[in-house]
Amino acid sequence: MSEHGWSPSGPDGRGRAEETGDTVWRLRSRGCWQEAGELLRPAAEQDPSVALGRAELLIEQCLFTASHWTQAEQALRLAEALAAGTEQRAAAACARGFLAYLASVLGSRDRLDEAQAALGRTSALLPPDAPGRPLLDFRRGLVAENLLRDRSAAWIAYRRAHDAAGERGDELLRSYTWRHLAALALSRGDHIRAREGFDASLRLREQLGFTVGVAPALAALAEVSEPEEAARLRAEAARLVHALGGVPVWLARQLGALRAPGPPPDGRIGSETRGTIS
Repeated sequence: MSEHGWSPSGPDGRGRAEETGDTVWRLRSRGCWQEAGELLRPAAEQDPSVALGRAELLIEQCLFTASHWTQAEQALRLAEALAAGTEQRAAAACARGFLAYLASVLGSRDRLDEAQAALGRTSALLPPDAPGRPLLDFRRGLVAENLLRDRSAAWIAYRRAHDAAGERGDELLRSYTWRHLAALALSRGDHIRAREGFDASLRLREQLGFTVGVAPALAALAEVSEPEEAARLRAEAARLVHALGGVPVWLARQLGALRAPGPPPDGRIGSETRGTIS
């Protein structure tokens, strides 16, 4: 996601900060989270905004690799310690909720209570029109869909996030909300809306250059395509996963693109993670 992270437009500011932001985005978009994190490390020790961005970056690495949990946790603790003011505390709590959610879906233990508490704390801190609201709504939708199995609540949260992200021009977040709204439409048997959403998600990721997110979008679009087109889309997704070294690991396992790293002990990477984790 781009909110509180590193987006195609880079961080606020000019000169060296803007150049760093562009470099971080290029690394992030290619799945080079370790390199991007190291680039941000010096500033993150002192700057709360950079610390939050670095934490989000390393949490995203957990999403795609189902590993590096300790590194993400350490970065997040630093961001929580440095957070100054309501907005930064809310951003740190939102990141905490997302990490707990990912650990529940891809990791070794259930952290649903922690995820709900952290996202609830975020909501209490943020006014209704705060810039962090779209990301919060999206993450609450993830919890509702994948942990609580409440599709109605998930749809409401995704729709709210989708509309607000559109108003704010957060196209990366909209690439996620499009895909989740499409997946819910497909679960209702609405193939027309599902294809529209999956296609929009793929188009946005290609336009933004979010390379690491293109393969999941291709695989999702294949679910609502004719057999010949679906085979082509899955083959393209598999080639891209292979080129990126096997990420996302859960998609690599589905596509058989290569032998992905195994899940953590008692991990839950399986059929329940079919392309809609995030």
